[in-house]
Amino acid sequence: MIQHQRLSGGRLHLQQGPIDLVIGVDAPERVKAQAEDAALSRFSEVLEELVRELPLLRQPWSAEQRPPQGPIACRMYRAVAGFREFVTPMAAVAGSVAEEILEALLSGVGDPLSSGLRRAYVNNGGDLALWLSPGESFVIGVVNHPERPELSARINLRCENTVRGVATSGWRGRSQSLGIADAVTVLARSASQADAAATLIANAVNVEHPGIERRPASEAQDDSDLGDRLVTTAVPVLPPEVVQQALDHGVQRAEQWVDAGRVESVYLSLQHQIRLVGSQQEHIS
Repeated sequence: MIQHQRLSGGRLHLQQGPIDLVIGVDAPERVKAQAEDAALSRFSEVLEELVRELPLLRQPWSAEQRPPQGPIACRMYRAVAGFREFVTPMAAVAGSVAEEILEALLSGVGDPLSSGLRRAYVNNGGDLALWLSPGESFVIGVVNHPERPELSARINLRCENTVRGVATSGWRGRSQSLGIADAVTVLARSASQADAAATLIANAVNVEHPGIERRPASEAQDDSDLGDRLVTTAVPVLPPEVVQQALDHGVQRAEQWVDAGRVESVYLSLQHQIRLVGSQQEHIS
């Protein structure tokens, strides 16, 4: 059953199973209603559509793998394609869902530019797909520690920027991580690409050190796509040089994504040390 309610500021909250969306639409009331109706209609199909292909989506990506069929599954598959490391399409599921619902929302208003739509976004548990009309901007807050919701950084995006997707990953978040990053936030041209990159870069922020606790992913979550790979469950206060080493590993991976043109910028944080990588660092403060 889909649950929906109106939040402060006129935002729409949609939830079904593990999918939890907050949708914001800045537009005349008639246009806003059309957009939200289209988003709700598409959302009603999402969970069943993903469940049908879940066994395939939990398999490691491979060029020889049979590609999925559903539009969201295809977004997930494309977002993780081509990497020579372990990754499943599930690494991009939250961003891909946000991207799909935003696309449906926009289609519901016809021509967004002539409809009076100013801004629209779909936030899926912190992974964000957004649309901006000319002259509009959007400010996003980054929180390094979910259990302490204090603003750690601010991302300022304008219409003329190429960024339309933002995602964050880390060992403290709702998803499992192989690394120890407090937060890795990625700015990309799409939410699915941002989600996949955040997952893999956060995995790379890693180091072996006594006190870091890990356990098989399957023990922490029965249906984990990571199988018996060790995921991080606790990180002690680390010496500054160890933190630096772990971040160096993450920066190296982030630079690979940026150089390949798959992401625009990356924010990495671990125990009060911060690194920025990419062409749009000026938008992160």
